[in-house]
Amino acid sequence: MDLLEFILLAFLGIGVWFLVLRNKNKRRYTPRLRHPGHHRTVQPRTVAEKRSGPFDRSSSRPAPVQTEIVGRAYVVDGDTITIKKTQIRLFGIDAPEMNHPFGVKSKWAMVALCKGQTIRAEVTEQDAFGRTVAKCYLPDGRDLSAELVKQGLAIDWPKFSGGIYRDLEVPDARKKMWLADARQKGRMHVWEQFDYDKQRQLQSKPR
Repeated sequence: MDLLEFILLAFLGIGVWFLVLRNKNKRRYTPRLRHPGHHRTVQPRTVAEKRSGPFDRSSSRPAPVQTEIVGRAYVVDGDTITIKKTQIRLFGIDAPEMNHPFGVKSKWAMVALCKGQTIRAEVTEQDAFGRTVAKCYLPDGRDLSAELVKQGLAIDWPKFSGGIYRDLEVPDARKKMWLADARQKGRMHVWEQFDYDKQRQLQSKPR
């Protein structure tokens, strides 16, 4: 091999080495680009965003530890309040739904009890979405569930309370809140008939 061939081979080797090194550096430092049509799935920012529905007994479980939530209460209906963005179902009672007889009255009775008060909620159960059942107390120690039952605007739900509020019910409570009583007895067809009749009445009203 003469000197000229040696020099040409040397330059060729240097060129190949330079190209390999350059490609390696490009792979190392070139940023990854997302496809223009790619969109990242946005997850809910807080657990509270999953609490929009009512408490789900079918997926409930005992609270892992005794948990307290303390604060001012926003009243949703007669047996549901919200404290610090946590929806709470009052322990052991059943109040009428807002579109049922005495539902609005039950809600406003709960508003009167909670207004200006700091409520202490002792969590007893949680469902799959973090919604809770709790025993709720006024600052003077009164049980909110008991107070609403004594006013005749909620009834005891023995399946969940063990019957501790039954003796507090006013004599005509279950007659007035017959839809809540039907729910406890599993007669949901009574609800369906009530909703159907109410819808028919609304449709028959002159416009």
